[in-house]
Amino acid sequence: MQKLDEIKNKFQQTQKGSWIKVGMSTCGIAAGADVVMAALKDEARKNNVSVRIEQCGCAGMCFAEPLVEVFVEGVPQVTYGAVKEDTARAIIQKHVMGKEILNDYIYKMQ
Repeated sequence: MQKLDEIKNKFQQTQKGSWIKVGMSTCGIAAGADVVMAALKDEARKNNVSVRIEQCGCAGMCFAEPLVEVFVEGVPQVTYGAVKEDTARAIIQKHVMGKEILNDYIYKMQ
C-alpha cells in the first residue's frame, strides 16, 4: 500500500499548475486531434502562456473526439468535445488566459 501512496503523491505533484490534455489515440487523430494539438501549442506560444499541453489516450468517447481536457486554477475542470482549430485557439485565449469557460463546447464539467 505504501508504494501506491508514493505513486499517487508523485502523480499529484506533477499535476500542479494549469494543463491541457488532448486525446491523441487513433480515434482522436482521425477526428483532427493532431491539428488541435498544434493549434493549442501555437496559440500558447504566440501569447507567451505557461500551460502544460500533453497528449493522452482514449477516453472511450470516440463519438465526441477530438476531446480536450483543461484545468486552470480558479476555473472548473472542463472537457471540451468536437474541438476544431478555432476552438483550440479560443481555449487558450478565453479559458486559459481569460478564465472564461466556452459553454458551447463543453462535453463534461467536473
